[in-house]
Amino acid sequence: MFDFLISILTSPLAITIYKGVAAILVIFPIAGVCSMAERKVAAWVQDRPGPNRAIVPWVAWIPFLGRFLQRLGVFHVMADGGKMLFKEDSTPGHVNKFYFIAAPLLAMIPALTTVSVVPFGTYFDEAGKAIPLILANLDVGLLAVFAISSLGVYSLILAGWASNSKYPFLGSVRASAQLISYELSMTISVLPVFLWINAPGTTGTLGLARVVEFQSGIWHGLSSASWGGVWFGFLMPISAFIFLVCLFAETNRQPFDTIESEADLVGSFHTEYGAFKWGLFFVAEYSHMIVGSGIFMLLFFGGWNPLPWLPLGSVVGWMHQITGWAFTIHPLFVGILSIAIFLGKVLAMIFFFMAIRWTVPRFRYDQVMRIGWRVLLPLSIANLLVYAIAIAFIQK
Repeated sequence: MFDFLISILTSPLAITIYKGVAAILVIFPIAGVCSMAERKVAAWVQDRPGPNRAIVPWVAWIPFLGRFLQRLGVFHVMADGGKMLFKEDSTPGHVNKFYFIAAPLLAMIPALTTVSVVPFGTYFDEAGKAIPLILANLDVGLLAVFAISSLGVYSLILAGWASNSKYPFLGSVRASAQLISYELSMTISVLPVFLWINAPGTTGTLGLARVVEFQSGIWHGLSSASWGGVWFGFLMPISAFIFLVCLFAETNRQPFDTIESEADLVGSFHTEYGAFKWGLFFVAEYSHMIVGSGIFMLLFFGGWNPLPWLPLGSVVGWMHQITGWAFTIHPLFVGILSIAIFLGKVLAMIFFFMAIRWTVPRFRYDQVMRIGWRVLLPLSIANLLVYAIAIAFIQK
């Protein structure tokens, strides 16, 4: 009986469920904390205190700690979560109820699915080979990210259409147009990266882990060791810039949040939503922002490598030589260290997202379309042609 239970708990289906639950348990808390961090960053930019009032009574009795947590605004996350879960969740009578309820649920599916193909760390086996930490290590990892994340706009379209209201419908139309406009440029901007690492004679891949391996100096796509270790953000700054701008547009963040645009569309696609259903849309937005920040760091800023030309393996080796401690080269320690470095970069990127929101004014919708079609798309095509010629010349 015991062996049968162990076989069930270790079956491929059970492992898949574990991975899915792990992704949810990581993304949901971080996305929830982002709502509080957004207000703290806004307060810091605008030179005001920000959220610092809410506190659990029994924590207030703890000297120093209670006051510190209150000023940090930690308990506002609990207050927001409680309000989202227990507030009356009404459904207007004029909406198409089935699709109206399905839309916020569909918004979460791409956000949680893309996490499974994004590597978040690494460790070294006994032979010294880097093994990426990833839920589903696909050779078409980036293609899977683009394919799945693009489905997120369907939830916005469905929400606007099912609301049977003018402003939500206009917001959903804007969402579909903006996604198409910037997804083309985003896809073209990353092609030079994979042209670089998929040199003739090497195994072709679209996996994100291979990109980090090149930036770690352990994969030489152009057979020249001098290129190994340099981050693609320095090799291809125009590609990084285009991808970053498109990432802001794809995640509906300022200054590209004309999809919501409260000034002219009230609340846009989520005007008729409230309570838990409304919260799911914003958890999905923060989830896309987290995953997008991770992909940007993997592609252009070294992933889990701390500095350019300073890969994680060198840092671990130096730590072992200086201290002599065996645990510094243990796979568990290396894995935790790589995750910490990568998570630190992602959090820094999220802070940048939030700071930009309170720094740059919102574009008009016609300006958003003009930037996407008349600026970024020609620039991304020209950038691809230049790097394609340069890479072909270097490979000879």
